[in-house]
Amino acid sequence: MKVCDVLTFGEAMGMFIAEEPGHPASVRHFTKELAGAETNVAIGLSRLGYRVLWLSKVGTDPLGDYIIQELQREKVDTSLIKRDEENLTGFQLKEKVSEGDPGVYYYRKNSAASRMGIKDFPELEEMHAKHYHLTGIPLALSPSVRELSEALIQKAKKEGSTVSFDPNLRPSMWKDEKTMSETIQRYACQADIIFPGIKEGKILTGYQAPEDIAKYYLECGAKMVFVKLGAKGAYVATKKKAHTVPGVPVSKVVDTVGAGDGFAAGVLSGLFDGLTAFEAAERGNAIGALQTMSSGDKNGLPAREELLAFMNGHSVKNG
Repeated sequence: MKVCDVLTFGEAMGMFIAEEPGHPASVRHFTKELAGAETNVAIGLSRLGYRVLWLSKVGTDPLGDYIIQELQREKVDTSLIKRDEENLTGFQLKEKVSEGDPGVYYYRKNSAASRMGIKDFPELEEMHAKHYHLTGIPLALSPSVRELSEALIQKAKKEGSTVSFDPNLRPSMWKDEKTMSETIQRYACQADIIFPGIKEGKILTGYQAPEDIAKYYLECGAKMVFVKLGAKGAYVATKKKAHTVPGVPVSKVVDTVGAGDGFAAGVLSGLFDGLTAFEAAERGNAIGALQTMSSGDKNGLPAREELLAFMNGHSVKNG
């Protein structure tokens, strides 16, 4: 029986970041990076010392090779990455901006990851994860990926493992908002820990106040809800207690993409270390802040020593 601390899965993609501002059509030079919300969490947790298993499918192409090499370099277990000889690895183009959110252009239709399903991974019968982290992004890829998501949730429940879920809404990947919301809610309400953004919470629950969003998911069955409030921090709620954990100020925001993934990695690592939900949110806020000060989706994810130094320098209580 193979045992790991965390299993997460999704679509890892190649990402080409423009080296100059402007529409990608006019940019000549790009830098290649790894992209994927779930890979950001996997790498974030691996850098903090956890055993992370990544499950996915990539093409038998250079981008597929690159993704496997990058994850292995980050000490993420890639033994459950399957290769697809017929379909290519997805990729994206990302604009360069001086502030705010950059434009991102996806090329993932009929990708190798969209064709994966539970039948591709018979090895799951012989492995056990203490925690499973899922997001709403794979749910948009195909019915077979949704079946795989459900199978992982049921496996976690059968094993007595915990499940976290980040909605990570991508409206452009769905037929319409109603389908997106209804589908994602079916999975979110099976999780123990939920990470909705404030805007996502409004779309999914109909409520605008973080208190109401958190209450909705607690009544759904969640044990902890972390409503991401951007620079303001996070509203954290359990069955017994709830309050806002302030964000960590940063001198300059370079890129906000990946900050929510860093927050999730920080919170989960804190919970694994025995911190309370509120203490874990302090760690999550710190990693989210580090992410916003770096370009690329994962470059700000710290090792444990770097995290401690940053939190001490900003008078954040725990590390």
